[in-house]
Amino acid sequence: MSKLDLGPVGVALNVLADDRHLDEAAELEELGYSAIWLPGGQIDYLGRIAEIVRATSTIPVGSAIIPLDVYEPGKVTEFYAELQASAPDRFVVGLGGPQQPRPLHTLNDYLDKLDRAEPPVPAQRRLLAALGPRKLELARDRSAGAIALLVTPAYTSAARHVLGDQSTLVIDQLLVLDTDATRARQTARGPLQFLSGIDGYRTNFARMGFTDADIADLSDRLVDELVSWGDVDMIAARIKEHRNAGADQVALTVLAEGDQPGPIEVARQLAGRLLS
Repeated sequence: MSKLDLGPVGVALNVLADDRHLDEAAELEELGYSAIWLPGGQIDYLGRIAEIVRATSTIPVGSAIIPLDVYEPGKVTEFYAELQASAPDRFVVGLGGPQQPRPLHTLNDYLDKLDRAEPPVPAQRRLLAALGPRKLELARDRSAGAIALLVTPAYTSAARHVLGDQSTLVIDQLLVLDTDATRARQTARGPLQFLSGIDGYRTNFARMGFTDADIADLSDRLVDELVSWGDVDMIAARIKEHRNAGADQVALTVLAEGDQPGPIEVARQLAGRLLS
């Protein structure tokens, strides 16, 4: 299967009540970012993705991710066909989950239904959220590649080895643009507190060498290795590490509290450093 070319740096977009995120999407495209990602928690209906596609011109727009236990295959295939007709090859179908027993069986069944649909959602337009080796193999064999969140550059290198050279690997990098260690780590621990309670993430934290105490306490070591924080140069260096380790694209997910700069402000500051 041919590699899905998404460019080197994407940005996750937060949906805002007043639709300012659509203007931000257009600005991200103008700044030169190579993909826009809509996080799964922001996809309250699939039309959110179409709105972003319509607000931009050519940039790929991906779901990161559509949760399988929320949207049945028929809804996804219908939506993909509609968007493909109006904006060919703009939508990257990122899929993830489910968080339940026998997830590989459920995921394979879901992919079978996407394959058998008329028209299908082709494997070369799909990415799978994957952390463990079996899900990475499934992403390699039944999609264009994988999306991974909360991983180290060493993990990126190991994932590339499993995926091989012909699969796309997108690393979703959480980041905080703040040089104050206490504030930055406090912001980072917000999503980590929730995600560390999900079995797949906890298992992968252990797989990457974090101890039970690291995970239970959300230690500084765990935070610092999984969430990039600091100034523009420090964050750019982490992105380069992932790229050098085998990531085709690093997608930036900006965390912010209080007066820390939000996603569009961070994207503006990083654009000159990352996209030159």
